Amino acid sequence: MKSSYLVSSAVAAALAMGLVSQVVAQDKAAKEKCFGIAKAGENDCANLSGSHSCAGQSKSDNAADEWKFVAKGSCKSMSGMSVDEAKAKLKK
Repeated sequence: MKSSYLVSSAVAAALAMGLVSQVVAQDKAAKEKCFGIAKAGENDCANLSGSHSCAGQSKSDNAADEWKFVAKGSCKSMSGMSVDEAKAKLKK
């Protein structure tokens, strides 16, 4: 009885992992990086200038090199920038 339960649990876990990875992949496809909109401490990952490499480490609001994931197509309406626009602004 225990081995049957163990096998069933393992199969269920394997199936669940497959579904989770598909959901994550679909979620990322529906999002884009939006630069210049992150509040201090609310960025999603490393910045363009290389001063940090983790989420939540931005020091100021709306810094051009900091980004957040937003719904695809919504960045411009939030007054954000694409990666190319952010790089150009940093070069100035």
